[in-house]
Amino acid sequence: MERRPAGHGREGRGLTADDRARLIAVARGDAAPDLVITGARVFSAFTREWLEGDVAIAGGRIAGVGGPYAGARETIDAGGRHLVPGFIDAHVHIESSKLVPAEFARAVVPLGTTCVVTDPHELANVLGADGVHWLLDATADLPLRVYVMAPSCVPASPLETAKTELTAADMAAVLERDRALGVAEMMNFPGVIAGEPDVLERVALPNATHVDGHAPGVLGAQLDAYAAAGIRSDHEAMTPAEMLEKRRRGMWVLIREASNARNLDAGIAMVREHGPDYAAFCTDDREPTTLVDEGHIGGMAARAVAAGVAPEDALVMATLHAARAHRIEDLGAIAPGYHADLLLLDDLSTLQPSLVLRAGAVVARDGKAEPFTHAPAPAWTTGTVKPAPVTAADLALGAAPASGARVRVMDIVPGQLITGAAEEEPLTRDGAIVADPARDLAKIAVVERHHGSGQVGVGLVRGFQLREGAFASTVAHDAHNVVVCGVDDGSMLACVERLTQLGGGVVVARDGQVIGEQPLPVAGLLADEPLERVAAKLVELERLLEQQGVTSATPFMTLSFLALSVIPDLKVTDQGLVDVLAAKIVPLTVG
Repeated sequence: MERRPAGHGREGRGLTADDRARLIAVARGDAAPDLVITGARVFSAFTREWLEGDVAIAGGRIAGVGGPYAGARETIDAGGRHLVPGFIDAHVHIESSKLVPAEFARAVVPLGTTCVVTDPHELANVLGADGVHWLLDATADLPLRVYVMAPSCVPASPLETAKTELTAADMAAVLERDRALGVAEMMNFPGVIAGEPDVLERVALPNATHVDGHAPGVLGAQLDAYAAAGIRSDHEAMTPAEMLEKRRRGMWVLIREASNARNLDAGIAMVREHGPDYAAFCTDDREPTTLVDEGHIGGMAARAVAAGVAPEDALVMATLHAARAHRIEDLGAIAPGYHADLLLLDDLSTLQPSLVLRAGAVVARDGKAEPFTHAPAPAWTTGTVKPAPVTAADLALGAAPASGARVRVMDIVPGQLITGAAEEEPLTRDGAIVADPARDLAKIAVVERHHGSGQVGVGLVRGFQLREGAFASTVAHDAHNVVVCGVDDGSMLACVERLTQLGGGVVVARDGQVIGEQPLPVAGLLADEPLERVAAKLVELERLLEQQGVTSATPFMTLSFLALSVIPDLKVTDQGLVDVLAAKIVPLTVG
């Protein structure tokens, strides 16, 4: 696999001496620019002002704002439109789009996103370090600028089984690559706070510009300890008060609006009262249907404006602040020496660009990406779903407990990744605990799919309102084993078998037969198809689930996070039910 030289996150190690000399000459007016944009209202992200003047571009960077500039090879007349920096997603898992990187770029660039900072820990859990290096290779020549954070917690915890562990040495090798920035979200916040040596080794890796955080609900002295370790951001804050406390510690709050982790309204409330300092936007995990329905970073900024945030404040969070949070010093503003990643906006309410430039070249017009090519994913990234044969006995919830005994139940919290941990008397049949759709108690199982170990964890979940059949996915954060939810074993087994045949995907079954599917052959996570096609198929599958009683707005995304062993309170992995706060496997029956 190709390895590119170290660049400390800078593409091509920045400007050469000749490039710099030409940029200076254009700025002085002594050399002709490649491109001049005239007639625009130019946004200054540093002062949140609108400036008048021409913008000169040379070698893909801004030479100056003012002019006039003579002899340009090309001129764009903005006609009074607003010229702003390209939008930046401060924290995203591209894999959650269910699209290969090129198709993700084709989807978000027309929406004005010209740069993302991604944590590819989904690929790392399935493909190991090679998956991270493949993502870097696959994003080298896209119209989207992609920076990578080195995944810090693969697997997310010892309580779930990934393909392999990403070691500190693996992380260090990633950080030697061009466009690799720092250490990705440190989900093991208890280990950081406790000062565990192996965790702190990852936090202090050489070549890392900074460390991203992941500390839901952590406040007070524990937050002080977390920040003291060098953690410089968090995208898990759920309330305005929690966001403010993290800002007070000098942490960047990355305001998140994912498909099923909805924190934008809380972020808007915080910004309206305390301003946009130390705040940026991120999408974290967005399904294809959310990208189609709600857009991307520009959609978040537009919602903030509609809710009373000044357009200038929304724009700075969508651009400069995202770059500053990741210490990218030449992105996110229209200023001399900065990358010419630019948008022309017709208005400041929708924030929908009519023209998108990346490094001074047009990459999208009027909501459509300019044509570009990409190589298919290599064969070694496919064929990753290899569970041992699964039988009804593997899905059994156990023998009926003594009269009056209770069992643990995961309660879904709409719009959040956390789950409640409830206790209920179980329904039993023929001496065994079974699903109880009348009380919205469905069976959930996670089947280990990387090593053929035969490990299967089972539990009960409430909140889907599933009345019949089953649905399943090989997208199951973070280890991405097979997760299946159902009310009859035959349908659950049909789902697991079909996902194995497909090499990954999402499926719906009823009466023991699969009735709908979307293959995800690349790592069991990604489809090499356009956004519109994948989104339409997911809508079809969600409609099938509606017919089976499901009321969740994002059933597949919700299902995928029920297997994540680091988000409180109760989860299920291939190893069993996980009490997240206690960090241990617990039995289904209480007591």
